Amino acid sequence: MIFAAMIYSPHSYSQQFSETIEDNSFFIEEAFNQQERVVQHISNGYYQTDAKDFIYTFTQEWPVGSQMHQLSYTIPYQSIHAGSKGFGDIFINYRYQLWDDRNWSWVAPRLSVILPSGSSSKGLGNGVVGVQFCLPVSKRWSNEFISHFNLGITLLPDIKGETTAGSTVHKTLPSYYAGASGIWLLSRNFNLMCEVLYTINSGIDGSGNVSFSFQAILSPGIRYAIDLGDLQIVPGVAFPFSFTSAGSDMNLFGYLSFEHPF
Repeated sequence: MIFAAMIYSPHSYSQQFSETIEDNSFFIEEAFNQQERVVQHISNGYYQTDAKDFIYTFTQEWPVGSQMHQLSYTIPYQSIHAGSKGFGDIFINYRYQLWDDRNWSWVAPRLSVILPSGSSSKGLGNGVVGVQFCLPVSKRWSNEFISHFNLGITLLPDIKGETTAGSTVHKTLPSYYAGASGIWLLSRNFNLMCEVLYTINSGIDGSGNVSFSFQAILSPGIRYAIDLGDLQIVPGVAFPFSFTSAGSDMNLFGYLSFEHPF
């Protein structure tokens, strides 16, 4: 998945609502592209207590000409309890600001190309070029509350799998996700957050067929903005509760963003 970020809105929100932190969510994308000539550097760390896996991602977001177009990339690094460590598959992302403050909500569909930079033999990557599409929608309801909604699909074509009989099969694996978040704007610089994400993942079973599994995440968290001139620093922390058919566990998530003009 991709983690989004940004700063205070200079648009009509400043007239209708008080200023607050924007586009610094953890699991749910907010639908605000980067402002013109403003770049953002985002670090995320996710520790899964049950599996003892750690995932770090670095994302950099750039506006292209204006806030209408945005390019970004995401580089993951993974440390798997089974012993594998290294870079995962890189995402190259494009987002279009379809709706903005002149509409009922903000909408910014994203299309990503997934590059097979991670080792599939070590479990760090998929070994194929894939694509992901996400539709983020953001709506500010009042001075105190804003919500965000995501729908997404990932397609990984020609994934290689082995059957229990020893034969090799190739399948296209789709995965789907939907999510929502509610953010309580306690002050200009401090927010309480609650995010919900539901994912349907696919794999190849022992019979060579595509099988599906689910994961649900309920993640309460906080974020805080520190303004130093033109630089805004936003640290955050969350405690995601993960639910699968195998059980549930509580994990730890850390966030850090630096944003400034260029």
